[in-house]
Order: sequence, then C-alpha cells, then structure tokens
Amino acid sequence: MQVQVARIGKPHGIRGEVTVQLFTDEPEERFAAGAALGVEPATPLAPRGVLTVAGSRWNKSILVVRFAELSSRNDAEALRNHRLSVESEDTEAEEGFYEHELVGLEVYAVEDPEQAELGEPVGRVAALQTGAAQDLLHLELADGAPALIPFVEEIVPEVDLEEGRVVICPPPGLLGLQKDEEEGSSEGEEGGSEAASDRGDRA
Repeated sequence: MQVQVARIGKPHGIRGEVTVQLFTDEPEERFAAGAALGVEPATPLAPRGVLTVAGSRWNKSILVVRFAELSSRNDAEALRNHRLSVESEDTEAEEGFYEHELVGLEVYAVEDPEQAELGEPVGRVAALQTGAAQDLLHLELADGAPALIPFVEEIVPEVDLEEGRVVICPPPGLLGLQKDEEEGSSEGEEGGSEAASDRGDRA
C-alpha cells in the first residue's frame, strides 16, 4: 500500500532543491540519500513515477530535499504540491491520517463524544497542518469562515473515512473565536478615522 509521507512545497535555491511538508515521523529514513519515493500526479520529470533522493538537510525546522531528477528551479516549481509516498506493509504505520484522506470530509460538532445524533455538518476539512508539537485541522465552516482545530483525540474524537466525516467536540467558543476576531478586524478597517491609527501516528 502506498502511504503518503510528504508533499512538495516551494523551490529552494536555483539547483532544483525543494522544501517538503512532512507527514512522517521518520524524515531521516524516508529522505536518506538513495531513497526512492513515488510521486503523484504523474510528471515527465519522473517517467517511472519515482523520484530518487540525492540528499536532504534541515533549514531550521524545514526539510530541504534534493532529488536526482531535478536540476533547476523550474523543475522544482513544476513539482510543487506533488505528493510523495512509499510502499508500506506496516499496518501499524497506516493507523494515522494523511491530508489527502481528510480534505473534503464533512465536519460535525457535538457537545459530548458519546452523542449519537450528529445533526447538520458545521463545515468541511480544508487542510491539515502538521507541526512538531501538534497537528491542526483547517476547517471551512458552513458560512465560509475559516477555523483551526487542534487534531487531538480530546477535540477530534472520531474520524470515519468510510462515512466521510469528522466529529469534533470543541471547547465553547473555539469555532467562533477566529471568525469573531476577523469580523472585529474588518469592522476596524471600515471604521476609518474612528479606529485607532492563525493527530495520529504517521508513517
């Protein structure tokens, strides 16, 4: 089974290096020199569907990777947002969730994780942001407003890929906090002179 381990980000420099958004807890192993990674969607730069790691290094908290098949910034730019994956037979490593699995899932909010009636969805998953301390789910609420939810079991008790849903149990005010802040900022800008001169194991 192909398991996504990263997504290619922005080019770094002019020699084909790229930054990557990691979905793995083993970056040193996955991006060791000589490692072969599947790449999707298809690209003429990797006609066999595989990129070979020529080297990798950390730039602060961002991993920068050099692939043997890429030699210029244009090559790197052409692969922006492409997904990188490995073949995995480790069932334990497949228990986590990856961005491509979560994006688009409907989100239901409950007051109690044991609540049986879900009601209407409050929005959908727009993105997954991984971090060293904790991951965050980016939500697009039903009214179009954005929201951030810590991807931890206490707040996200259920992810059901088969049913296409995520159940969240947010603390009071969490969903409306960012919306209220943005509305307040917008009102301040409109006021002109009246106003004073931002879970799961991975492979």
